[in-house]
Amino acid sequence: MQTINRFLYGPTAEEKVRAWQAKLRSEQRVIEREMRQLDTATKKAQQTVKQLAKKGDVKSARIMAREVVRSHKQMDRLSVSKARLGSIGNQLQQQLAMVKVTGSLQKSTEIMKLSNALVKLPQISQTMREMSMEMTKAGIMEEMLDDTLQMEDDEELEEEADAEVDKVLYDLTEGKLGQAGTVKEDLPSLQDQVADEETERAMEQYRQQLNGILSG
Repeated sequence: MQTINRFLYGPTAEEKVRAWQAKLRSEQRVIEREMRQLDTATKKAQQTVKQLAKKGDVKSARIMAREVVRSHKQMDRLSVSKARLGSIGNQLQQQLAMVKVTGSLQKSTEIMKLSNALVKLPQISQTMREMSMEMTKAGIMEEMLDDTLQMEDDEELEEEADAEVDKVLYDLTEGKLGQAGTVKEDLPSLQDQVADEETERAMEQYRQQLNGILSG
């Protein structure tokens, strides 16, 4: 009988919730993997900033410091998104309890709000859109408001980039660089510097790696 009902009416409410919870756990693992990759690339970029600072290459150091700032912002986004996935999972667990009492899924503005925010993360956008459509059909959510808010991008970064980049430079070089771009006297003169091809290649490699991760 149960098999016939599933064929006629599809998965039960409980089966749907279990399937969504499994997808959420899978997406959390995707984000965790992304965070590990980003952390490794960021540490390499930070090391490159220190090497460039020692050589007195302020311009290249600032370029890499900007990438470090971008990666910190992305790490924050990923961390928040992972927490949001966990929150949806908790909300769905509450739905399971309600199903046993009422026999049906209940509308949840909290799940809708969290899902709308998660759709903006490229790494899990497609999965969250599909899951949101399923939840809408199941009566948990209303139709999603597409693109109501835009994810932070480089334009926002530009507005506060200088101060953040200077802080990164200051922290990584123990005060030798940073503070509105000032350079202490113990740094070599820029006019006396010769381009270090190996450092340039490493800098470009880390930039490409970071850009690949940040672009999702």
